[in-house]
Amino acid sequence: MDCIINRRAQFSASHRYWLPELSEAENRERFGRCANAPGHGHNYELIVSMAGQLDEFGMVLNLSDIKHDIKREVTGQLDFSYLNDVWPEFSQTLPTTENIAKVVWERLESHLPLVQIRLYEHAELWADYYGNGNEVYFSIGTHFNAARRLAIPGASDDENERIYGKGARPYGHGHNYHLEVTVKGEMDDRTGMSVDLGALLDLVGDRVEEVFDHTFLNYDIPYFAEGIVPTHENFALRIRDILEAPIAELGATLHKLKLIESAGTACEVFGTQVAEPFPQTVAQRRVVAAG
Repeated sequence: MDCIINRRAQFSASHRYWLPELSEAENRERFGRCANAPGHGHNYELIVSMAGQLDEFGMVLNLSDIKHDIKREVTGQLDFSYLNDVWPEFSQTLPTTENIAKVVWERLESHLPLVQIRLYEHAELWADYYGNGNEVYFSIGTHFNAARRLAIPGASDDENERIYGKGARPYGHGHNYHLEVTVKGEMDDRTGMSVDLGALLDLVGDRVEEVFDHTFLNYDIPYFAEGIVPTHENFALRIRDILEAPIAELGATLHKLKLIESAGTACEVFGTQVAEPFPQTVAQRRVVAAG
């Protein structure tokens, strides 16, 4: 495997979360506004990742052929459709972001050497699928604002500035933080969900956004007020410690957090239960098996 190449595609479609075996009240309790008739729509973005060796022309695959395969098998069928009715796979399992990613993989795997499917429902919600049964990675994004000062308690201003540079200035500085939370779970064969989306959004909102938004970390947050320097890395690890157990209670595993403090700086930390941070793709499993 010499290269992994990516092809981006888009389609617009509507869908509805509704199980006929449940009452209206039960559907609304489980799916909220997503149960509203006749449904709601999204501008989906699809990222198809493929692996292979270079041919004599210096390509893994002909990009024009890839484009036509994706359009014929996926976007040409899904664009401007009502997802619940367009493919038989969605009559048994609801067309959630996770399930759409899985079914797209199944529709393309005989045509392309897939290693990953990523499907964005919108910029703050997406799913990754690697061809491993019902195992999916589901991500949400959120924003909050906070100020901080990078300074070791008891150290002089000169010493702190030597270590942390401008970040040690006495009155601190602020960031518009962006947080991405990725959980791993088994997709339910009926609901198409790997985790309760509403519960996950509420959890991150209550435990992170409401706690940290518009605070001065060194003074307003006891963990940092006790002397822990609120570096980017320490902050990401603190958020992981806050979210990991509650996410497990939802039936999923915290896989990764990505804390972005600026356009040029981001920190990723993995859950403490994650043995392999990067999922082994089908292509990698084939290489291992062949070896």
